[in-house]
Amino acid sequence: MADALPRFAYDAGPSARSDPMHAPATLRPSPRLLLAPMEGLLDPRMRAALTRASTYDWCVTEFVRVTQEVLPLRYFLRMAPELAHGSRTVGGVPLRVQLLGSDPARMAANAERLLRLSPAGIDLNFGCPAPQVNRHRGGAVLLDEPELLHAVTAAVGRAIDGRTRFSAKMRLGVQDKSRAVEAAQALEAGGVELIVVHARTRDERYQPPAHWPWVARIAEAVRVPVVANGEIWTVDDYLRCRAESGRADVMLGRGAVADPFLATRIRTRCAGGRERSHDEDWPLLLPLIDDYWQAVTRDLAPRHAPGRIKQWLNLLRRHYPQAERLFGNLRELREADAVGACLARAVAENQPRSGATSASG
Repeated sequence: MADALPRFAYDAGPSARSDPMHAPATLRPSPRLLLAPMEGLLDPRMRAALTRASTYDWCVTEFVRVTQEVLPLRYFLRMAPELAHGSRTVGGVPLRVQLLGSDPARMAANAERLLRLSPAGIDLNFGCPAPQVNRHRGGAVLLDEPELLHAVTAAVGRAIDGRTRFSAKMRLGVQDKSRAVEAAQALEAGGVELIVVHARTRDERYQPPAHWPWVARIAEAVRVPVVANGEIWTVDDYLRCRAESGRADVMLGRGAVADPFLATRIRTRCAGGRERSHDEDWPLLLPLIDDYWQAVTRDLAPRHAPGRIKQWLNLLRRHYPQAERLFGNLRELREADAVGACLARAVAENQPRSGATSASG
């Protein structure tokens, strides 16, 4: 299966297999890197850009909210148009669809309907901290109710019945971490094959730090694979997370949006290769930004398009001085045509000068 567990490149012997974190770098397993679901940011257009920039083992959609009805297939296709293309992104990365809700029967019925579209997997959201979602008993608020977590997970698991991959994403709790392990055990007992742990509580939202040692506590308490998530912006962050959580496998969210080549940098460092600099990557990134803009203007009303590209450039400024300058040039622009013209100039300036090679010859 395309998103199977990572394997050692060759047999490193019993000691390395039992303690891969302390094995030489060339003997360690390749990390499993996942692209996170991020409501309002990681939509199909952004998934296309990021999975062209770097290779992920799989990615997850923004959540599909399950309320009173069984959703029509066209709704799933709108949220995940990749379902019409083998449940893979433009970059060829398998896509799992994430469901959010608290009613076991309705969640199961929607999972059953979704299976008609052959998703690469189904993921359950128990991590969203948004107040509006939590008020309607969805997302992280359910972490205070492990019995309900189990009921929802078990119902969806029975509906899936092994026909696709099954995972869940959680936080460490609502106000505190006192039930984190119990919540993870409830998900495992319900039948999930893998748990992603965002290492913060709901009330901490996205404030640093992420509590990576808690991921290790959860991993010790369950038998299914556990993936660490939260506050991984750089390769050094990844290495610290790996050391504190004991998890080589991570899910990247805002860090991947701020540096679309972060997954590549992590894989390169783990393999002992030479990492490209951000300056070297900018000429590769700019065409992806332009393609993203073309997709945004195709799919969204003109008044909404500028905000999307500004949102991305604002995050890219963290690593790319060129993005800082581009953001400054279009920050005050309100019209899509003006933003498009500004981007077109940036792309043109990035192209090699025509005739430069022949002139030197």
